[in-house]
Amino acid sequence: MLLASTATSIDGGLYTWITELAQRSPAALDSTIRVWSDYGLALFALLMLASWWRSRSAGPARTAMALCTPLVVVAAYIVNDLVKSAFHEQRPCQTLHVVTVEACPALGDWSFPSNHAAIAAAAATAIWLTDRRLGALAVPAALLMAASRVWIGVHYPHDVLIGLVTGALVAWPLTVAARRCAPAVVRLRESPLRPLVATR
Repeated sequence: MLLASTATSIDGGLYTWITELAQRSPAALDSTIRVWSDYGLALFALLMLASWWRSRSAGPARTAMALCTPLVVVAAYIVNDLVKSAFHEQRPCQTLHVVTVEACPALGDWSFPSNHAAIAAAAATAIWLTDRRLGALAVPAALLMAASRVWIGVHYPHDVLIGLVTGALVAWPLTVAARRCAPAVVRLRESPLRPLVATR
């Protein structure tokens, strides 16, 4: 109960203002944001795929980073979920009893930090470090994903902010460390699997 009170005092007013704004917004806008919030992570999977495809014509270090990006995202999700299980913060729509765009998750489906925000931030960070052009798409998409989670009512603003920070902090060093796998990529380029890591 104390944690719920603390969470509400941090940015409960901002959360309420955003969810009330969502209620006054056109239904088409709310529906678009809800679809993005629920299914937008698929875009990051496509961007990871594109990053790998484009990396095949680059140096082995960049290819190694692109190949390791899915593992980096999984690692960020695990770290974020461990934090979530430690805090047990109830969803704001359960605590504040507001009307939300998305149906409120059940009790025990913890809120802090946001897994969607952490996954999006980890993917965007890894993609940006690997391919700046694709990263220019991934970074704003991650911010939009985080914002959408508040708009539909399932997270406080601080949930998505810490989710973004967690995802980025996990992804940055792991993606940089993935460059050490470059020798493995070089060996793959001399094997029958060459088409997976090189264009010619």
